[in-house]
Amino acid sequence: MAKKVSKNARVAQRAANAGSGKDHVKVIKAVKDPVTGRYSYKQQIVHKDKVKDFFADVK
Repeated sequence: MAKKVSKNARVAQRAANAGSGKDHVKVIKAVKDPVTGRYSYKQQIVHKDKVKDFFADVK
């Protein structure tokens, strides 16, 4: 039978796996084509600290 793991043990294990996939998020950005006016969607998986950089408009 499986042994139940305490909540404190799971929190410590999460800190040990700091570089895991839980630090990444999927972001989707609508991009308008200037010629046709249609929207296309750009999606990417980025680190959660870089989300603002992804949505920053380059003009």
